[in-house]
Amino acid sequence: MKVNTSKSKTSLRRAVTGPMLFLFIVGDVLGAGVYALAGTIAGKVGGAIWAPLLVALFFAMLTAGSYAELVTKYPHAGAASVYAEKAFKSPLISFLVGFCMLAAAVTSAAGLSLAFAGDYLAAFVEVSPHIAALIFLLVIALLNARGIKESLGANLVMTLIELSGLILVIVAAGWYFSSGEADLGRSLEFKPGVSPMLAVLGAALLAFYSFVGFETSANLAEEIKDVRKVYPRALFAALLTAGIVYMAVGVAASSVLSTEKLLATSAPLLEVVQSSGLNIPPRIFAFIALIAVANGALLTMIMASRLTYGMSNLALLPSFLGRVLPQRRTPWAAIIATTLVAVALTLTGTLATLAQTVVLLLLFVFLSTNMAVLVLRKDRVEEEHFKVPTWAPMLAIVSCLVLLSQQDTGTWLRGGALLLVGMLLFAFTRITVPTAVKPN
Repeated sequence: MKVNTSKSKTSLRRAVTGPMLFLFIVGDVLGAGVYALAGTIAGKVGGAIWAPLLVALFFAMLTAGSYAELVTKYPHAGAASVYAEKAFKSPLISFLVGFCMLAAAVTSAAGLSLAFAGDYLAAFVEVSPHIAALIFLLVIALLNARGIKESLGANLVMTLIELSGLILVIVAAGWYFSSGEADLGRSLEFKPGVSPMLAVLGAALLAFYSFVGFETSANLAEEIKDVRKVYPRALFAALLTAGIVYMAVGVAASSVLSTEKLLATSAPLLEVVQSSGLNIPPRIFAFIALIAVANGALLTMIMASRLTYGMSNLALLPSFLGRVLPQRRTPWAAIIATTLVAVALTLTGTLATLAQTVVLLLLFVFLSTNMAVLVLRKDRVEEEHFKVPTWAPMLAIVSCLVLLSQQDTGTWLRGGALLLVGMLLFAFTRITVPTAVKPN
């Protein structure tokens, strides 16, 4: 089948340049994960924190190749669920891919609320973590309902703040090195009594959480100038930038603090800065970390509520989730529903378990996308577009299966419960929505 995409129209203005897209992806990827999970990763692998981060970067780059091909091949398509629909012609598969993205976003927000309520917040006020997480999610919901209009300019500011905190960790470690007390050799040590390969794979599951977010850039396909040239360059450059920063932070953290000290706190990078002797007021770094976490949670919940609203309008979710506030025109029903689910999820586990659940859900999305890029090779388009080598999506599929094999039973149960809810909602909607208005 030959598709001519050059004549297709877009209702969105192509205003996103290469640098803007690069910063958007970096802003989506950097921040919250490594701010909160560096200690947990160290607890699984030892001082070699950089190793699982390197493996996770490699896995992310493989799947990013599939996104680069599909976005440049179908620059008017929105996301993974659209690619699934094109490739597999199954409304259920397309729905489940979209629902996995939705569930992953809500679960991520729940995990970030726990990260916000941890030791970074304790630098300012002592409060029960679950109460703080609940208040945090309610504030996010109110801001969301009010009508948050984030722009790429605002994203630039937030990205620079997040990046400045990570650079500060590296600078602090450099200062500590100058004192002669740093132990660089610790960054090459693996957890005793465990196979280094198995330890790295197990920790890569958590490290992969620090790289997720790049996939949301597919939603900007219709707004990117010269998308076929710009998108692959910005995507790969952003992931490499994030990977280099993350690995430098990992080496810095393990050189300054022992694995035991990193594991003992929910604010590991704050401990690194405090222990470096650089005399940076703890509250300054804690404030930077809180901004990184809060920004990630807010953007995630905005996306989750809008995705819920959009799926409702497409008759993929119950119609009441498509209701909006009369004046604000914000999707209040979707905001309430996603916030309640996020609140419930904060009670089901720790940040690490919720991060693993996010990865589990997104791995299904990535499996679908990597298979779709191979299936859709038979669908020819006239325009030149990025084409990833065939081995890359095949290896990406293997990497997804490897990471899935590292998930524990509790994560599978939590993810399975969320997917069961999705399937019940899908069935309910198909039964209650008149055939005439069901999407094709």
